[in-house]
Amino acid sequence: MTVIVDGANVVGARPDGWWRDRRAAATRLRDHLAERVRCGFPEVPGADAVVLVLEGAARGVPSVPGVEVVEAPGDGDDAIVLEVLARGTPAVVVTADRGLRTRVVAHGAAVVGPSTIWASASHINH
Repeated sequence: MTVIVDGANVVGARPDGWWRDRRAAATRLRDHLAERVRCGFPEVPGADAVVLVLEGAARGVPSVPGVEVVEAPGDGDDAIVLEVLARGTPAVVVTADRGLRTRVVAHGAAVVGPSTIWASASHINH
């Protein structure tokens, strides 16, 4: 199962100053996701791949082992839908965006909210 993370939406779910440096906030998210992968990604049982979709000022964050970073050439939501379609495996999309949720569910993906990812983030320094 592929976990596809709406980077902008998940970063924006926490008022930790992300707006001051979007790339740094995306890097913190990527590193948190990589840690979750190392732990077996307990928040999403069955996850075997994690894709982090970034857009705008958050672009420029490289992939790391366990987390593939995809840079949206335009709108991040469109890129996420394309990832759901391209993966050809069951997917779980992490977002709170209602419009995006509707779009990916129509293509067979499951959806969980950003709190699923951040629930285990208390050890991360911001």
